[in-house]
Amino acid sequence: MRTTTTLLFTFIFAIAFSQNSDTTALSADTNATGLAASTALDSAALWALDDRLAKLDSEHVFRTAAQVKTIDTVHPLPLTDSIFEHYMAELDQRTPFEMTYNPTVRKYIERYLKFGTARLSRMMAHGQFYFPMFEEHLDKYDMPLEIKYLAVVESALNPKARSYVGATGLWQFMYSTGKMYDLKVNSYVDDRNDPLKSTEAACQYMLKMYAVFEDWNLVLAAYNSGPGNVRKAIRRSGGKTSYWEIRPFLPRETSAYVPLFIAATYAMEYGHMYGVGPADIPAYYIETDTVRVTNQLHFQQVEQQLSVAPDLLEFLNPQYRYKIIPVVDGTDYFITLPKESAASFRAQQDSIYSIAAGYFESRASAMPEFTQMNERTTHRVKSGETLGHIAGKYGVGVSEIKRWNGLTSDMIRIGQRIVVYPRRI
Repeated sequence: MRTTTTLLFTFIFAIAFSQNSDTTALSADTNATGLAASTALDSAALWALDDRLAKLDSEHVFRTAAQVKTIDTVHPLPLTDSIFEHYMAELDQRTPFEMTYNPTVRKYIERYLKFGTARLSRMMAHGQFYFPMFEEHLDKYDMPLEIKYLAVVESALNPKARSYVGATGLWQFMYSTGKMYDLKVNSYVDDRNDPLKSTEAACQYMLKMYAVFEDWNLVLAAYNSGPGNVRKAIRRSGGKTSYWEIRPFLPRETSAYVPLFIAATYAMEYGHMYGVGPADIPAYYIETDTVRVTNQLHFQQVEQQLSVAPDLLEFLNPQYRYKIIPVVDGTDYFITLPKESAASFRAQQDSIYSIAAGYFESRASAMPEFTQMNERTTHRVKSGETLGHIAGKYGVGVSEIKRWNGLTSDMIRIGQRIVVYPRRI
């Protein structure tokens, strides 16, 4: 009996030990898999960031004009964890954002301070123009001033940035969201590219998100993925309300979004201590003024009559699609100019408008039709056009055009008038 008991105990112990070993091995494999997945996720997000910032930087109107300066730093700080932790803790003390330092954030910081210093220098330069504007709006709503760095992550401070899904401008508004905050889009003007109007809209949107989540890190996540995805991540995490706790349950892009913001904030705040400073740019916000335009105007008249550089004029007025400022009943449009040029414009506006009138009269047949996004417009069919061409031009489907016009086939004729409700202009 004793021998049987001993053998039975040994058998049970062996099984238990075997199961425990298997469980330990499985747990280790699971942890390793999770770590590998997390590393792959961060690497993919890092690659996407670098590719996106490179594209936006290369498309900036001042990409070639910005001269990168070397900061005279006798002893630039080393890229070490102890230094990062020290200054991140300092940053955390003076902002309501949770400025966490961890290996993920470090990777993104290095992308700015080690591998992308020339790009960072240009973004610092653009920031010298835009940040005072952003701070005025943020201060008006008593919002954290560090939110200005969100535009670095969103658009690399390129006012004409456009994502592959159609998000546009410094703050990357989709058409539908922008419309909720009175950002209008037509064939001549896209308010999402207007630095002042889009900044006002971004502030209002984030205030609304803060009223919902009462946490600025979650506001950032909601800004990127929408409040619905953040609520879903909170539920899946078991009711957690910290960004880092719900991060595994967020969409991949959003899981990288807050670390990118933290890294961008760190780089912009402390970049000078690592030997990176702002490049030269030819304009500063406080040196500009706006003038209300009362007659249709092309940038060319301003460039020629007031000797304003074309790239500067485009940088200051990125909302005008064809470099044309239209006149629309019930809507005021403005042109932003260096202060001296604005004063000259007011003094010479009669002659400038007269020259503009002659310019448009001679090109009347070539001027784009005025079309308001998502509002009924009529397209006149030209030679060689098909329903597919027209649908592609306005960002709608062929079936939609057929439904709007009661068409039973794809056949159309030259000169035929087609009703369209454009989603792209």
